[in-house]
Amino acid sequence: MALYLIGDIQGCNDAFNRLLSKIDFSPSRDTLYVLGDMVNRGEDSAGVIETLMRFGHSAKCVLGNHDLHLLAVAHGIRPAHQSDTLQAILDGASTSAVLDWLRYQKLAIDLAHNKKRWLLVHAGVLPQWSADQTLELAGEVEAALQSHDYVDFLRQMYGNTPYIWRDDLQGADRLRIVVNALTRLRFCNENGVMEFATKEGAGSAPEGNMAWFDVPNRMTAFEDVSIAFGHWSTLGLFYRPSLQAPSVLGLDTGCVWGGELTSYCLNSAKLAAISAPMSTKSHAT
Repeated sequence: MALYLIGDIQGCNDAFNRLLSKIDFSPSRDTLYVLGDMVNRGEDSAGVIETLMRFGHSAKCVLGNHDLHLLAVAHGIRPAHQSDTLQAILDGASTSAVLDWLRYQKLAIDLAHNKKRWLLVHAGVLPQWSADQTLELAGEVEAALQSHDYVDFLRQMYGNTPYIWRDDLQGADRLRIVVNALTRLRFCNENGVMEFATKEGAGSAPEGNMAWFDVPNRMTAFEDVSIAFGHWSTLGLFYRPSLQAPSVLGLDTGCVWGGELTSYCLNSAKLAAISAPMSTKSHAT
């Protein structure tokens, strides 16, 4: 049984299917871990979700900011962006089933393989958080998404504040900072104060900030937990090795912007990638 991690698909269904074929993925044998942003901006978000839902327990996904955006748009909480490609889902006969499937996905996944612990998230992990605390906090958001009044949670989900974690945070502020860290984080300072304006690569960190995985004394680094994430297409493929496995693995290689869709096999430690179709490249911005 092979275990595959895959970066941001973002509705690029053609590239997704070609990558599955390249790695010879079989849902009866293998498991696929998708690092968030399954939908939006690509040509066929509905097709991506249909495939993942069909895979059942063989596809395990974390939610990204675009996936949460779909939930918010569907409930009239956020307006659709001009660049969104979500209408086929919103107008589909199975819209309700898709939205329910999405809100029962994880914000973080704990995965053990070959005596190594992996933490799978969409964007990042605050330096103060241990792996166990990250999973507990992700669980609080998951419980809110799965509750009967989850639309109320979605209404309070957006906003940049608070910028820094405190253990005594409660209510909407507590859930919002967890969502922001797990689905939006790129840069922060050494105290974990998050910066959201900058979207360029790690070398473009604003003064006083750094990539979240470069913060000194990051708790998950002390724990020797490997973290796999997506979200950061301007960072591209990022591989920081350790003795047994990558300690930090970034897999958003910008398929939706004309780059590649990339997977990493935990069993073989091999990468596989598929280039975006020419039609995607011609519209990339």
